[in-house]
Amino acid sequence: MTILLVEDDASIALVITAALEAEGFEVTHCETIADRDRLLLSGPFAALVTDVMLPDGDGIDSLDEVHNRHPQMPIVILSAQNTLDTAVRAADTGAFEYFPKPFDIDELARTVRQAIGSAHGADVGVQEPAVNGLPLVGRSAAMQSVFRMITRVLRNDLTVLILGESGTGKELVAEAIHQLGHRQSGPFIAVNTAAIPAELIESELFGHEKGAFTGAVARHVGKFEQANGGTLFLDEIGDMPMQAQTRLLRALQSGSVRRVGGRDEIRLNTRIVAATNKDLQPLIAAGLFREDLYYRLNVVPIPMPPLRERPDDIEALARHFLQLATSEGLPRRSLSADAAAVLSRQPWRGNVRELKNFIYRLALLAREELIDGDTVTALLPHEDESADHEPSGGDMGPALRDWLATERPVAGAIYDAALAAFERPLFAQVLEQTGGNQLRAAQALGINRNTLRKRLADLGLDPEHFARRV
Repeated sequence: MTILLVEDDASIALVITAALEAEGFEVTHCETIADRDRLLLSGPFAALVTDVMLPDGDGIDSLDEVHNRHPQMPIVILSAQNTLDTAVRAADTGAFEYFPKPFDIDELARTVRQAIGSAHGADVGVQEPAVNGLPLVGRSAAMQSVFRMITRVLRNDLTVLILGESGTGKELVAEAIHQLGHRQSGPFIAVNTAAIPAELIESELFGHEKGAFTGAVARHVGKFEQANGGTLFLDEIGDMPMQAQTRLLRALQSGSVRRVGGRDEIRLNTRIVAATNKDLQPLIAAGLFREDLYYRLNVVPIPMPPLRERPDDIEALARHFLQLATSEGLPRRSLSADAAAVLSRQPWRGNVRELKNFIYRLALLAREELIDGDTVTALLPHEDESADHEPSGGDMGPALRDWLATERPVAGAIYDAALAAFERPLFAQVLEQTGGNQLRAAQALGINRNTLRKRLADLGLDPEHFARRV
């Protein structure tokens, strides 16, 4: 079997050829689109491996015509233009796989063999055109993995669970899945389940009938119905109350919803994309999240990398945000090389969201159009500025050592025992510092207010008791 390789970089072509020949293939190599088309006319090939940027044009642009002439020939695309746009364009051609450069040569060879073993390669049906102006920025290997996962879910309705820390861009991924997929003409409805009071969440998601409860003066159409024909994005799904989780599971299983106070089942055609910044497994173990719902949501997981794991993307993100700031009326700014270097060295604990906010601050407060490293350093938060956010009480190490020595918890149960011993005094201390204000206490602890209320009830702590002491 012979592979047609289209690659204008001689060194890369040599390495790919050696890897494919080691797999038992013969390789015919050319460097241009014109030569590719000439060779395709002269004889059949088992697969096509092609670069995107070629001397006589874009290697993707004419692949639809290649597919029409050779529908059984799988195509593998290589590219140094490692953007989501390129990944989606590659998927739109019906390519079997897309590899951003640099790539694992052994993985490429295995993929070519898998492509040939597949009866028809990738789906070659009619595809929608790619959308320009994509919101995700990143050329790092971590983001390339995200882009490739996105392209795999665009032409189907599998449920997606986006995992990652706050500020990593989970909603942007959900929007990209919707905007680039076959549901792009339908609505995109985003719901932050952590921001809805527990007593209202079922009404917000599933709707209610007039008179269903006190204050229900008219029929309300829920988010599921609003998203019919499109995509419903459920953010912070780990904070959803248990009763609402049960209703959500039923909706996912049946494909229908019933409004609160209603009798009729309403059939829906809604794609679900969920996201969480929490590890759901401990919540399942603690009985706070339904295991069966987890498996329903976690059909296709897409992990979002924190910004500290993709420092190579920071400069591109910063320049992107400067352009956005200018479009929103802030002064035009640009980054010097040393400014970009300073930004790339920062930990950005708040991830992309923190970086964006800081770049907007730079655009507003910098005195010169060209921002230098000294300006960035001067505007960065200093250690003493963040000291107020650190919990008081000093190093917990000695207290933990004393507790372990005194209590001697059973091996294998130390974590649960420590949590039980330290959680109640921790919550009590935070309530005392906040005067029993549950909103401030939840913010200080970094948890949802509904979660705080449940834990306070379980721990037997009354916020009013602390309010009286202030």
